[in-house]
Amino acid sequence: MTIKDKIIWITGASSGIGKALAIEAAKEGAKLILSARNKEALLAVQQLCLQHTPDCQVLPLDLTDTGKLPQLTHEALGFFKRIDVLVNNGGISQRSLVEETDLTVDRKIMEVDYFGAVALTKSVLPHMLQQKSGHIVVISSVTGIFGFPLRSAYAAAKHALHGFFETLRAEVVNRNVRVTIVCPGRIKTHISYHALTKDGKEHGKMDEGQAKGIPADVCARKILTAVKKGKKEIYIARGELVLIYLKRFFPTLFYNIVTKIKPT
Repeated sequence: MTIKDKIIWITGASSGIGKALAIEAAKEGAKLILSARNKEALLAVQQLCLQHTPDCQVLPLDLTDTGKLPQLTHEALGFFKRIDVLVNNGGISQRSLVEETDLTVDRKIMEVDYFGAVALTKSVLPHMLQQKSGHIVVISSVTGIFGFPLRSAYAAAKHALHGFFETLRAEVVNRNVRVTIVCPGRIKTHISYHALTKDGKEHGKMDEGQAKGIPADVCARKILTAVKKGKKEIYIARGELVLIYLKRFFPTLFYNIVTKIKPT
């Protein structure tokens, strides 16, 4: 698969991985639909993309307002008459202990990170099945593979994404619709700034690990490569990769290490 002239709808496109992915896809000649809540930020990303592709539309949306997603899908289809790739990237992270976190925070994270992606996918999927082609990408996390301190709701939502999209992949494998699950580790974005704390307020600062993370444009290029190759699941991480494989092959050692991690 090539990216050129493919119609790619990206959520969470106003910043971070979504923004970087939009720009990198534009460089390869994709036709883009950019979505997030912040219209002004989307318009700024649109201008960057238009330097590389003549086809880039903005479609603001709120993933928690799932009732509007069918109509927004109709609007998205109106731009280019089809959607070749849906990238479920929109989401929020967390920085709070289980014992201190209000249940409303858990619900909000699950609504955005899990139900938002599921609802939009269910809205787009019938059109992909009708056109007999499509590719659904979901941005999970290494915390979708193992839990991590201060990320309980975030990890839960990402684990849920794996269960849903692995099942979807099995159901559509013979209908020419592909599913790729992307598991980034620490990527240098502002996700920690907007992460929710125990009472739902924003964390408001850059984590040290985040600041030293993989550049977002490098992550974006790896995602596009995975899409072109039809990969089922990819990990984009540095040291976190060790923990993934330790859990798989040496679980006792993995749990000994994880219990000694200082929450940050």
